[in-house]
Amino acid sequence: MGGVPRFWRSIDNRYRLIGTRCKNCGEVFFPPRVVCPNCRSDGEMEEVQLSGRGEVYTYSVVRVPPEGFEDKAPYVVAVVKLEEGPLVTAMIVDCEPGEIDVGTPVEAVFRRISEDGEDGVIYYSLEFRPVREG
Repeated sequence: MGGVPRFWRSIDNRYRLIGTRCKNCGEVFFPPRVVCPNCRSDGEMEEVQLSGRGEVYTYSVVRVPPEGFEDKAPYVVAVVKLEEGPLVTAMIVDCEPGEIDVGTPVEAVFRRISEDGEDGVIYYSLEFRPVREG
C-alpha cells in the first residue's frame, strides 16, 4: 500500500497549488475548473501555477475547536485572497491570533496534519503563515 500516499501527492492541484485560468476572460480559479463560472467558456481553461502569496481577506479565531484540533486552539481560519485573485479558506499558522488582521500578507505552506491506519496514509494540508519582514 506504499503507493497510496504517492498517488495523493501526484495530484497537482492538491500539493502544488495549481489553478486554472480562463483563456477567454482571464479569470483565475482555485481549485481548478473545467468550465469558467465567470464567462461560461467551456474547454478554454489552462493550468496556472499560483504563487502561494496573498493577504488575509477576512478571518475568525477558533477558540472552541472541533474534535481532533483541540491541541491547536486558539487558531485562525482565514479567507486568503491570492495574488492571482482566487479566494482560499485555510488555517493561518506559525503565529498568535492577535498578529493577524485583514490585509496581513501571507504565504502558503504545506503541512503534515495526520497519519491514518496501519498503512500509514499521511494527510497534508494547505495552510498559510504570515510573511515576516527581514
